[in-house]
Amino acid sequence: MPRKAREYHVYVIALDDRVWNSAKFRRCNPDHVMGKPFVYVGMTGLDPDTRFDKHKAGIQANKYVTDYGLHLLPDLYEHLNPMPHVTAKKIEVELAIQLQAKGYGVWQG
Repeated sequence: MPRKAREYHVYVIALDDRVWNSAKFRRCNPDHVMGKPFVYVGMTGLDPDTRFDKHKAGIQANKYVTDYGLHLLPDLYEHLNPMPHVTAKKIEVELAIQLQAKGYGVWQG
């Protein structure tokens, strides 16, 4: 019997406004519209809540999420999940580009 394909999720985490103090983050977001949110976009084979907790605990974590992560923004990603790995890799990039085009400050995993 074939194994069930593993499901993946994209997720978006709100970042504290203090992330804007990072020169590297600012350089990667030259078109950020002041007042728009700062976010981290990632993908995972875990539940997004579990993945967020791991980031905050410093486990396989992104520094911006560990230092500035506030909470998940499910309205921006829930409708997309779950999906196969190859799709999640593509959607993660596309979602980050879409949000950046809307003026968000974005860091993509």
